[in-house]
Amino acid sequence: MSKSLRDAGRATGYLVVALALTFGLWIFVTVLIIAVVGTVTVVGAWLLPETVLLVRRIAGAKRRLTADWTGQRIPEAYRPITGTVRERLRTAVRDPGTRTDLRWMFAAYFYGALFFLTVPLWPLALVVDGVGAGLLRRRPLVLPWIVRVADLEADWSTALLKPSPQAQLSARVEELAATRADAIAAHGAELRRIERDLHDGAQANLVALSMRIGLALRACGTDPDTTRRLLGEAQTQAEQALTDLRHVVRGIHPPILTDRGLVGAVRALAAGSGLDVAVEVVRLEEDGVRAPAAVETAAYFVVAEALTNSAKYSGELTATVRLERTKRGLRVRVADAGRGGADEAGGSGLVGIRRRVAALDGTVELSSPVGGPTVVEARLPCVW
Repeated sequence: MSKSLRDAGRATGYLVVALALTFGLWIFVTVLIIAVVGTVTVVGAWLLPETVLLVRRIAGAKRRLTADWTGQRIPEAYRPITGTVRERLRTAVRDPGTRTDLRWMFAAYFYGALFFLTVPLWPLALVVDGVGAGLLRRRPLVLPWIVRVADLEADWSTALLKPSPQAQLSARVEELAATRADAIAAHGAELRRIERDLHDGAQANLVALSMRIGLALRACGTDPDTTRRLLGEAQTQAEQALTDLRHVVRGIHPPILTDRGLVGAVRALAAGSGLDVAVEVVRLEEDGVRAPAAVETAAYFVVAEALTNSAKYSGELTATVRLERTKRGLRVRVADAGRGGADEAGGSGLVGIRRRVAALDGTVELSSPVGGPTVVEARLPCVW
């Protein structure tokens, strides 16, 4: 009986909030009419995009409310309303998400009224049902129906608020366009970094090496001591040039990935990070199958950058790294219990992580409240 009461009470709360939102929609229709009239008369053309943005926020609130009841997130797909007044107006009118929201609004007017009429009966039903169940020693009669009504309302809302295939396709195209732009930007930045490292490092050392060898050749017949000194300096210069070239190669694709695989490479990163790092591996490389090289490289750099940030900013001496093979790819999670407050705009390398992962159609989630902990989680899709 107590569980039925709890479920019915939760369902009642959900329906009351849904009805309050529906009642707000009845009032909001006046704003919508004013925006449409203003657009038709041109004078208030700017009102419609702002009204559509407000509709999006209302629909978003309803999506969250329904998701809290059902436990399933309702996706949303909108085109960004930006630019001039004409561009904003065109986007607001042509966006399939606008039609989805308006369809839900007008449908909510009708089924919301139906639920509203039943509200006065709920308290009476709860009392009668509880008394009847106690006297007759049987299961509640009316309480499950309140839960079913809430389920029905949630099903209708989910069906109405779910983006159309056209809207989902449009949102996916825009997402891929943005991802492609980020990938191109990241690739360009990587090429500039490689060029700078080669120019300032290996190339400069090779030029100095060539000069010293030339001077040694001139002095080899007349001044053996100078020749030996110059050749010694040339050897040092050659070793430095090799070190610079290895640094550049590691920036392109770390050789340790080829030699040890992702798990071994990450353990080496952890050992050299200056932190006490616990590495957890879940279902990875257990059958000898490795992720594609591009995925392993991205995962390696996620761990490397995240551990570097932890060592620099967290103020904590411990961290954890989790590598997990999933059905859809590879999940990388790096966490520390430091001071938190990580900011992507602060130049901490998090933007680079996001761009590198986005280039593979992956996602990055950052959680770093002030006071900690900081968690960086990357999901990299791949086929095993």
